Amino acid sequence: MHKLLSYKEASRKLSQEQKVGQLFMPAVFINDTEEEVRQIEDLIRTHAIGAVCFFHSRASAATNFEGKKKVVHNEHSYDRLKQLISRYQKAAQFPLLVAIDAEWGLAMRIENTNQYPYAITLGAIQENSELIFEVGKQIALDCKEAGIHWNLAPVVDINNNPENLVIGYRSFGDDKNKVLTKAEAYLKGMKSVGVLNAIKHFPGHGDTATDSHLGLPVIDKSKENLSDNELYPFSQLIKQGVDAVMVGHLAVPALDDSENPATTSSKIITDVLRANLGFEGVIISDALNMHAVSKKYPQKGTLELAAFNAGMDVMCFSEYPVEGIHNISQSSSEERIEESFKRVWRLKERVFSNTDSEKSAISASELNKKLAKHSLTELYGNSLVVQQIKKSNFLNLSVNNQKENSFSATIEKQYGQHHHQLELNSIHEIGNLTAEHENIVLAFFPPFVKPKNLFGLQPEILDFINELITQKNVLIYLFGNPYVLDILKLNSSSNVVVAYQDFPEFQTEAYQHFTGQLVAKGELPIKLKNHHEKV
Repeated sequence: MHKLLSYKEASRKLSQEQKVGQLFMPAVFINDTEEEVRQIEDLIRTHAIGAVCFFHSRASAATNFEGKKKVVHNEHSYDRLKQLISRYQKAAQFPLLVAIDAEWGLAMRIENTNQYPYAITLGAIQENSELIFEVGKQIALDCKEAGIHWNLAPVVDINNNPENLVIGYRSFGDDKNKVLTKAEAYLKGMKSVGVLNAIKHFPGHGDTATDSHLGLPVIDKSKENLSDNELYPFSQLIKQGVDAVMVGHLAVPALDDSENPATTSSKIITDVLRANLGFEGVIISDALNMHAVSKKYPQKGTLELAAFNAGMDVMCFSEYPVEGIHNISQSSSEERIEESFKRVWRLKERVFSNTDSEKSAISASELNKKLAKHSLTELYGNSLVVQQIKKSNFLNLSVNNQKENSFSATIEKQYGQHHHQLELNSIHEIGNLTAEHENIVLAFFPPFVKPKNLFGLQPEILDFINELITQKNVLIYLFGNPYVLDILKLNSSSNVVVAYQDFPEFQTEAYQHFTGQLVAKGELPIKLKNHHEKV
């Protein structure tokens, strides 16, 4: 990798087109073919590309959110990631900033790497900023070890819409002060080892039911309401100092009555973010291939120019970097290009002057165990019934996903209650068994973390579960997104324990709770439609 020039030297040496190239962050994919990799190397080499953002594969990219293309599993994805980083850095005349979305660790994009809990799980942890700091730090160390400088995280959207298809579990919760506190701790953890951050998705993607990967969400709130809620975590964190703010593809009529998406709105980027909130760091776009904006600008390179003209510094996931670089170079002033170039280069100076190396003092598994202990949440409508179930000849039942279910297996081993899996082909048999049991312990592993298509549950399975809830005493241990509870027919006497994650460590701690050896310390960080308080 070439040595980074100082900003003064770079400003003199680079041409206008090269400076604009530094503002582009095309997507790169670990599962690309050799031909595709060489095309990226050529792009970096010939257009002075400044940064790359790693994704898993073209099939898993944002606009495949509909799931139409098959995602191929890659056992060697981590080695491949490091290999590609090395190749792309060699192709670059000026060192590249390497970025990734690692909100809950590299595992968000790369298989067989450390995975930490989703933000919603961290949101359940009470008064323990040290643990959240540790998550931010560990993720940053994992990034650094791989050769990644920039973690495009955390999400600081306030999750105040249960119908939200794209933020949901990625948010710390629905309370602005708690979202701020968690984000502060996570950011401090990352900063402690010198990895760059980006708070997202400005001006706030929490209160929408539209997925911006596929359409343009409209946040129809007053300025006052936005200032008090959506903008609050951004404004407070900006005062404390953040590296970057990622702008989401959102229309916010109160801030820009033209209903321009924020990505191409100078009223939102230049007037609100720069002038009103006083942000002086790097402004980066959300992925420019997302349909919320890409469909509005069918001509190649026009979206990139519109975003730059609105005040954007970094064009992330630009699909047409060559045309975008050309358009910006031809139609923008030297002063405006220099402003963005300087901001990006200053980030590079910070990254490439930081040669400290630190090894992790705690394993991912040890940290996950601590997080499981502190996040487990009881939603008991009738705690007496819970005790009654545990002491009875209960039915040990589960709805499984692809993860190994050690929770139900341990119950079988320790309590002698045979583990039955609820599947389409076993519904009739389970129906006969439930006729013989009043009490049921249900380990619930939803197939998907996202709410699309009933979280991946087959309607017949969901109907069966809901019938059990209305007719029997059911104690549910939920190893997944708590919003699943909104599609269950819970009532004021229902009993649920939310474990949030299906990791082995979370299953182990859930079992400890089941046996009475662990007290639940977590609190639900969101409001459910069927919410009832812990008794």
